[in-house]
Amino acid sequence: MVLFTLLGVLLIGVAVVLNVSWIVLNWRSVLPMALGIPFFILLIAGLVLNTIFLVREVRRNERHDAFLSAVTHELKTPVASIRLYLETLQRRPMDDAQRSEFYARMMEDSERLMGTVEQVLKAGEVGQRARSHVRVAVDMRSVVEECVRTTRARLHLDEKAIALEIVETRLPMTVRGDPEELQTVLLNILNNAVKYSPNGPEITVTLTVEHDAWVRVSVADRGIGIPPAHLKRIFRRFYRVPVRSVLRTKGTGLGLYLVRTIARQHGGDATAESAGEGRGATMIVQLPRILAAPELHEQEQRS
Repeated sequence: MVLFTLLGVLLIGVAVVLNVSWIVLNWRSVLPMALGIPFFILLIAGLVLNTIFLVREVRRNERHDAFLSAVTHELKTPVASIRLYLETLQRRPMDDAQRSEFYARMMEDSERLMGTVEQVLKAGEVGQRARSHVRVAVDMRSVVEECVRTTRARLHLDEKAIALEIVETRLPMTVRGDPEELQTVLLNILNNAVKYSPNGPEITVTLTVEHDAWVRVSVADRGIGIPPAHLKRIFRRFYRVPVRSVLRTKGTGLGLYLVRTIARQHGGDATAESAGEGRGATMIVQLPRILAAPELHEQEQRS
């Protein structure tokens, strides 16, 4: 990437020098000036665009390679672990307690394997369509509560590890969308919050209604945080923050890409906030609220 950037800068510099020289040599001639200046401007613009595209392609290839490496590890590790446990069970006599422990670990590895496969498949699925094809009324209060319970159960967390705060309001917290995909959004955010909290998760999930028109879910943690320069980039496909504390934690770089893509397909958006490394992060998802209650909406359609 540095090589292509330097080459582009050098070529642009040469083009600028030639342009200035052309103007100095032909400043008294109207026709050469009229033809030369637009030509050099187009040449410089082409060099700038070519350099930008080359740099983007190099970055995309780097992220793609990192994704392949991460996915290979995420697929190979649980398979190797399951095989090791099976070989141990086959070769050595064990009591019921040891067998139960091995079965539990193999189940965890199989769930990890299935999670990786589902995430990759989901990324390909949501990237091929513009908007979600399922549109039903979804109570976000129920979705958030269910996702919190699921995360606690899957990761064997204490109830204090994830605190749920629901700002009470008379307005229904109902959105129109796909319940499964909205669960995918929240589960990915919660899993990231736990994964990037190496000293133990202290997570706060807040559900509220903003300006009567938006349902807002924020997930705040006290983990490793995100450098401000990367807050917008983390939602790109395959992108992982180039910080040691992040790279040491395995991942595919697809979780937050799915979060923003699904949120936008539902007419909302996903953003991130962080004061910097070591200061935690907050992921925010906002979705358009159904302004009329579902019962009233159905009555209007019948009438």
